[in-house]
Amino acid sequence: MAGYRMVRLGEQIREEISTMIMQGQVKDPRVSTFLSINRVEVAADLGFAKVYVSSFMKDKIIEKGVQGLQSAAGFIQHALGKKLTLRKIPKLTFVADTSIKEGFEMVNKLNELEREQDKREKESPLIDESK
Repeated sequence: MAGYRMVRLGEQIREEISTMIMQGQVKDPRVSTFLSINRVEVAADLGFAKVYVSSFMKDKIIEKGVQGLQSAAGFIQHALGKKLTLRKIPKLTFVADTSIKEGFEMVNKLNELEREQDKREKESPLIDESK
């Protein structure tokens, strides 16, 4: 049951941080409103939380955004302390998450391979129908 609580708390933290980014409450110029928080993994003792950040922007811009969020981590933790009724607010660590971008690229590659296979099948059919 404790695992479910950690997942629920992670979702709550994710929503709050996402709202702060969207509303422009994080004043660091490196933090773009195009950054999205994918998930938050909270440790069982509430000591730490790993926040996964992604976007469809270039990797360098995402890294700068993560650095901006990391430098604003104290401000974000303080704001979370005001909004969430927790005895202890976890220390936030922001990490760039490229899984969505990689998944999107993988789907594009699979679609391209499928188109190439269809093209080859049309050009040289396996069964000779002239006999």
